Amino acid sequence: MELGMIGLGKMGANMAERLVLGGHKVTGFDPNADARKALETKGAGSADSLQALVKALPTPRVVWLMVPSGKITDDTVNALIPLLAKGDTVIDGGNSNYKDSVRRAKLYTDNGLGYVDCGTSGGIWGLKEGYSMMVGGDEKTVDALKPIFETLAPAKAQGWGRVGPVGSGHFTKMVHNGIEYGLMQAYAEGFSILQHKQEFGLDLKQIGEIWRYGSVVRSWLLDLTTDALGKNPKLDGIAPYVVDSGEGRWTVDEAIDLNVPAPIITASLIERLRSRDTESFSDKLLSAMRNEFGGHEIKSEKK
Repeated sequence: MELGMIGLGKMGANMAERLVLGGHKVTGFDPNADARKALETKGAGSADSLQALVKALPTPRVVWLMVPSGKITDDTVNALIPLLAKGDTVIDGGNSNYKDSVRRAKLYTDNGLGYVDCGTSGGIWGLKEGYSMMVGGDEKTVDALKPIFETLAPAKAQGWGRVGPVGSGHFTKMVHNGIEYGLMQAYAEGFSILQHKQEFGLDLKQIGEIWRYGSVVRSWLLDLTTDALGKNPKLDGIAPYVVDSGEGRWTVDEAIDLNVPAPIITASLIERLRSRDTESFSDKLLSAMRNEFGGHEIKSEKK
């Protein structure tokens, strides 16, 4: 099967390479010329514009988007509409908000075009291990795209599936990432407790290795955590600043809208936000309060 790939960042480029290795013909576009050249070394073709990409593809065309959520996705989706023809399909494999996917799909349907939202997990390991894909879209359209999903997945019948209509793919991936926030926070807190028990001189990598086999907390995330601790046991040079892609926020918003309690996911999101507050006014005020009512010592800032 032949398709176009828009967005040749690390994940997009790896997905294109896995498709090529699986026997598909891929033509990629990215504004970055170096990214296009790198893709060519993997056996794929490249195009220097959206127009050239669409022109290079046979009909009915399939175009996979791997660009950041928000305006850049909207701009790309809108720019493709006049270039595509009836029967062509766009797959959004990025981390779009599911509400945006529903809106974009309606626009495409109105123009006789197909739109599929594919929540994609696997990160930089997907090239080797395969990708987990939660697909939303018309059943007939998704079925026609099976060869693509089967190639990208860990196995033909594992790690991917149509979960429902358009929007459901990104909705499912949103919740997936919310769960990921909670898991990561639990591991981080647990290892931090171990690290602070100085008198035992615990080897965190060793403990991680023990937990990886037979333990109820074993997971791929634990594998990666243990690997990170082996490379840098004291996490030297890493700033305590944690970014978020936005999907944790969307998950919390959705939980509130649905009246579903989600305290763990919510708390993990708040901790990420807290990590960025290097000048914590709230912590300073807490210290001042303790001094006011109890005369407790206030520690001075280091200059």
